[in-house]
Amino acid sequence: QLPAGLYKKVLVILHDSILPYMNEPTLMIDFLTVAYGIGGAISLLALNGLFILIHQHNLEYPDFFKKLYSLLDPSIYHVKYRARFFHLADLFLSSSHLPAYLVAAFIKRLSRLALTAPPEALLMVIPFICNLFRRHPACKVLVHRPNGPEGMSEDPYIMEEEEPSESRALESSLWEIQSLQNHYHPDVAKAAAILNQSLSEIEDDISGLLELSGYELFDKEVKKKAADVPLEFEQVRGLFGKKNDIFAEHFTLD
Repeated sequence: QLPAGLYKKVLVILHDSILPYMNEPTLMIDFLTVAYGIGGAISLLALNGLFILIHQHNLEYPDFFKKLYSLLDPSIYHVKYRARFFHLADLFLSSSHLPAYLVAAFIKRLSRLALTAPPEALLMVIPFICNLFRRHPACKVLVHRPNGPEGMSEDPYIMEEEEPSESRALESSLWEIQSLQNHYHPDVAKAAAILNQSLSEIEDDISGLLELSGYELFDKEVKKKAADVPLEFEQVRGLFGKKNDIFAEHFTLD
C-alpha cells in the first residue's frame, strides 16, 4: 500500500523513465493493474504504463475497455491530467476492430458528460467524437436515426450501466450534441453544428486542443478585433439630422 501522493509521482514518470530501462517490464503488470483499479487520478495515470505493456509486451487485459469506460465521470473534463487521458483514449479507440456497441457507448457517455463541461473541454471533445464517427461509420446511426430525439419518448441509453454492452447506446440518438448547438459560447455552438453536415474523411487534429485552457479561450476573445458596424447610412448633419436641415447653417455637432 502506497500513499496516494507517491502513487501519482511514480505513475507520472513510469512510462518514460522506468519501463524503458527494465529488463523485464512485464514485472510491473501487477502493480499497474492494481493501480488501474484504484480509481480517480491514479487510474488515469496508470493508463500510460498499461498501454506500453499492452502495445509492446502483449499484455492481455480482458476488462480494459470496461474499466476505461468506468473512468468517464463528470470530473474527467476538469482534472489536471485531462490531456493525458484523452490522448491515450484516442489511441485505444483508434482500432477499426472495436465493436460498434462499445464505441457508441463511449460516444454517448462523453456526450452526456459534455452537457456540464466547460467550453475549453467541449472544443476538444466534440472533434474527438467526430473522429470516432469517422473511424466507426456504423455508429453514425446515432446522428442519422429517423425522427431523432423528437421521436423518442425517452432516451434508451442507460447512463448508470457499467457494462458498455448493456448500456443500449446504439438504440439512442445524439441529442446532447444537438443541445450544444445552442451553447452560449459561439465557438462551441459552431463546433457542435458540424454534425448537421456530412463529415469529411480526414480526421481532426486534436493534439493542439488537449491542453486548451479557459484562460487561453478568454484571452483569444479579448484580443479579437471588432469590426466597425455602420449605424447610419447618411452622416448626421445639423441639429435634427435631416438632409436639408436649416439648423445646419447655424449649429454643429462638434
